[in-house]
Amino acid sequence: MAIHLYKTSTPSTRKGAVDRQVKSNPRNNLIYGQHRCGKGRNARGIITAGHRGGGHKRLYRKIDFRRNEKDIYGKIVTIEYDPNRNAYICLIHYGGGEKRYILHPRGALIGDTIVSGTEVPIKMGNALPLSAV
Repeated sequence: MAIHLYKTSTPSTRKGAVDRQVKSNPRNNLIYGQHRCGKGRNARGIITAGHRGGGHKRLYRKIDFRRNEKDIYGKIVTIEYDPNRNAYICLIHYGGGEKRYILHPRGALIGDTIVSGTEVPIKMGNALPLSAV
């Protein structure tokens, strides 16, 4: 992965680095507005936990945890940051034209091909069911 190091101009950019492969424009049909009613309030809406609340508005990305597209190859198109979890996510374009988000497998790059099924090779990003082991 290509990492861009900042030229130091202020103390806050002294050790900053940005991964150039990460995109941040989500697919519109795979995101929706998440209703966040917490922010330190109880069921009546009264603040019970001080110093909580605020924060930036976040859109929820629908993640495919089941990986039930069996024996259909998919290509990693983008790697994006997900503000709702402590992980990156990948946008996958499957052969049938379907697009889904999955959690980013460590070491997977843009352009890699992944597949899920029972007879797939053991490789980073591929998914096997537990009964196949």
